[in-house]
Amino acid sequence: MTTYRRRTTKPTKPTRVAEVLEGYLRSSGLAQRVGLASVVEAWPALVGPKIAHAAVADSVSADATLFVRVPSSAWRQELSLMAPELLELVNRGRKDGRIARIRWLVGSDTPESVNQTPRRPGAGASSQTPRRQGDYAAKRTGGSGRS
Repeated sequence: MTTYRRRTTKPTKPTRVAEVLEGYLRSSGLAQRVGLASVVEAWPALVGPKIAHAAVADSVSADATLFVRVPSSAWRQELSLMAPELLELVNRGRKDGRIARIRWLVGSDTPESVNQTPRRPGAGASSQTPRRQGDYAAKRTGGSGRS
């Protein structure tokens, strides 16, 4: 018959679940990925309501690329020009999960109300009136554009 020796250990203080999870995430290398993913949820607070209304953070890749959906190529162009400032806003105060670059996705997963071209603050209404569908044909043929 085999006898087993009881292992004696000192009782330890209870550990908070948050501390255990944080230790696991750091030791497994997942802390950075969690930090990166948190940018998606924090996007509106980081960039402000005007940009957040038109640009919706979609996802973050393992190489720290943030993918953001915009309603049109005009918005993509405008925000591309602002990318260095937006990166600074997104990464301010971050230790884990710093975003390296932003890629803009033109798509329909944005609110319907923002399907318009971006306007700079203080810019007035355009002097051109919107064209109707038949205007091009009328100009080209010299007629009314109707058959």
